[in-house]
Amino acid sequence: MSRLPESIERETGARPDAAVVWLHGLGADGHDFEPLVPVLGLPARLAVRFVFPHAPLRPVTINMGMRMRAWYDIVSLGGGQEDEAGIRDSQSLLEALIERERSRGIEARRIVLAGFSQGGAIALQTGLRHHERLAGVMALSTWLPLAGTLEAERHAMNHDVPIFFAHGTHDEMIGLARAQQSRARLEALGYAPEWHEYPMGHAVCPEEIAAIAHWLGRVL
Repeated sequence: MSRLPESIERETGARPDAAVVWLHGLGADGHDFEPLVPVLGLPARLAVRFVFPHAPLRPVTINMGMRMRAWYDIVSLGGGQEDEAGIRDSQSLLEALIERERSRGIEARRIVLAGFSQGGAIALQTGLRHHERLAGVMALSTWLPLAGTLEAERHAMNHDVPIFFAHGTHDEMIGLARAQQSRARLEALGYAPEWHEYPMGHAVCPEEIAAIAHWLGRVL
């Protein structure tokens, strides 16, 4: 098995038969979304393992080269040059986490890939290219990375995978227009993302959390 990032795990029931692998954003760590597990209030019938991995420490160009937890380097805000090597490296880390859940008895179709900001980009990058059918992809306050390669690299097994795509109308880090362009690119390729907008910045809000809980209950 490929190398595995250190992760935090929380389970909502004994003997989980589903998993949500949830990636944090730039400069955060796996603890960032851990407190949401009880807040989601998932149905008692769902026994879910939430996996919150820590991104590797790496220098980040937009932060003057300081080392921090990041799924890949960011050269500039608002698009432009992408760190393809870093994106693909983190894709392999997420693939390894999927494989670990498979080895623990959870079927791929019971696994959701989720992420916020950078983490959401890696969830999209990986989920749409994965060779086994997944339960869904959750993309929060994020964008579609390496969009130009998706048509050639996407896998037919996830051509109609459920996608939860949410963004803040006042996002100061990733403009709403950039997320909308990503949504349009997905739709042009035949995907049908479930789109949500909220009057917030680069964050999550209670209404979004409620929608996430409803969506997870549906896809799982």
